Amino acid sequence: MTTSTELDATDPLADLRDRFVIEPDVVAYFDGNSLGRLPLATRDRLERFVREEWGGDLIRGWADRWVDLPVVVGDEIGALIGATTGQTVVADSTSVCLYKLLHTALDLRPDRAEIVVERSGFPTDRYLVDSVARARGRQVVYVDDPTDLAGVVGDRTAVVVLNHVDYRSGLLLDLPALTATIQATGALALWDLCHSVGVVPMDLDGAGADLAVGCTYKYLNAGPGAPAFLYVAERHLTTARQPIEGWWSAADLFAMGDVYEPAPDIRRMLSGTPAVSGIIAVQEGVRLTAEAGVETIRTKSIALTGFALDLIDRHGLESTTPRDSTARGGHVTVRHPQARAVTAAAAERGVIPDFREPDLVRLGFSPLSTSFGEVEQGLGVIADVIASIGSHS
Repeated sequence: MTTSTELDATDPLADLRDRFVIEPDVVAYFDGNSLGRLPLATRDRLERFVREEWGGDLIRGWADRWVDLPVVVGDEIGALIGATTGQTVVADSTSVCLYKLLHTALDLRPDRAEIVVERSGFPTDRYLVDSVARARGRQVVYVDDPTDLAGVVGDRTAVVVLNHVDYRSGLLLDLPALTATIQATGALALWDLCHSVGVVPMDLDGAGADLAVGCTYKYLNAGPGAPAFLYVAERHLTTARQPIEGWWSAADLFAMGDVYEPAPDIRRMLSGTPAVSGIIAVQEGVRLTAEAGVETIRTKSIALTGFALDLIDRHGLESTTPRDSTARGGHVTVRHPQARAVTAAAAERGVIPDFREPDLVRLGFSPLSTSFGEVEQGLGVIADVIASIGSHS
């Protein structure tokens, strides 16, 4: 097994770690798939924004630079997910963006009665599907195995909501193949990219995707609660309608007209005044990701997760993450009956993983800021904690 020292020495992204705030009291940060570390460029850019743009320009900043930020940064995200310009926009929280897209999908398929969603998908996805289905008089169909949609998706299906990467196990779905399967029935594919954007290469346009949503505070390192983004394929834009029609999505933003007319482009998916400081943080994270290159990031991600799985085996631990690198995203999970206690005890020793019910310790590695040495040290601590818990049980 190649050592962590050897892997770090040949890592083409190793120098990027120095461009993040690295906490001196943290031995290993294994929660980059929930909240990425702070890029130094973001810290500096936000300081300049407060001092020079907001503090100096005041409201003039809208005309000078802020009005177009949601679309400008949306296009920069689009370049990471394989979307040509004009289809991606930075908008609200992930939940609000998903809410908008669910309504949009139902309007695009008004004669279809069902929404399909993963039974084990991220809770917000399931909650919103249930809520929108009640409000729109549709039925919810749950799929247990998202890799096999046969017999689940059919001519009654309006939209299928799938997580590109499972938030617990790290299972990576075949986006192009499943999109084709869904569309063959006449239904729409709505992808949740929260655990894949910035760490898994994708080509939404090439796959013929319909709709997608994703957050920016994980692998894009945009900060806690940073605005999310949504994607609407160009072929749907002229007819797409969303349920929160605010002034920012109007065709003429400053006309203040009596009758609402939606913008003819991706701006129609906006609602209220954008969170400028949040979008600026998104932009810095996206630019750092683009500089590194998603393909290069993916190569390191596969190496990090593979190295971690080898260490998990060496320590005699159990993992639920696929061993096939083509079928896993950027995190791995360790299964243990006292996972909550393991997570808490590891944190006390400077290793920060993530607990997921009922028995999973989730380890998220951000390739831009996580070293192989960090992975080795952190898993050593977790193994010690598990051994200690076992000896006292």
